[in-house]
Amino acid sequence: MASHYDGTEQERRALTAYITLVRCAESVTRRLSPFLSEHRLTETQFGVLEAIYHLGPLNQSQLGVKTLKSSGNMTLVVDNLEKCGLARRERSTEDRRVVLVHLTDRGRALVADMLPQHVANIVTEFDALTEEEQEEMRRLCKKLGLRGGR
Repeated sequence: MASHYDGTEQERRALTAYITLVRCAESVTRRLSPFLSEHRLTETQFGVLEAIYHLGPLNQSQLGVKTLKSSGNMTLVVDNLEKCGLARRERSTEDRRVVLVHLTDRGRALVADMLPQHVANIVTEFDALTEEEQEEMRRLCKKLGLRGGR
């Protein structure tokens, strides 16, 4: 859907690109979500579990950065993962001020079980693009995403 904004060509082009990007991301997420829902997980919950699975225990601030979520949201997400028995908070032995989020054995087993199918679902979604298009999309999204850090 093109922007109907009555502005300059630059404004309309940027708005149309933004709308396209957001609609695409939401569409792909909507198609991937049922698999996560089958396991009673949200996208953010799975992202937290997957980050800890691959990177090891992290504090909530680090998890917020990894998942692009606020600290308040991260508290709720980790609370819910604890209630489900998938994660646990533990004080760091090196610095008692730091609380790290760990996977439980159940959480580790769940991620290990889910990850291959989730990756296969993502591969299916991205089969609409050639290898070169996928790499170009990644490059462009990274360029745009890093712009905020300048």
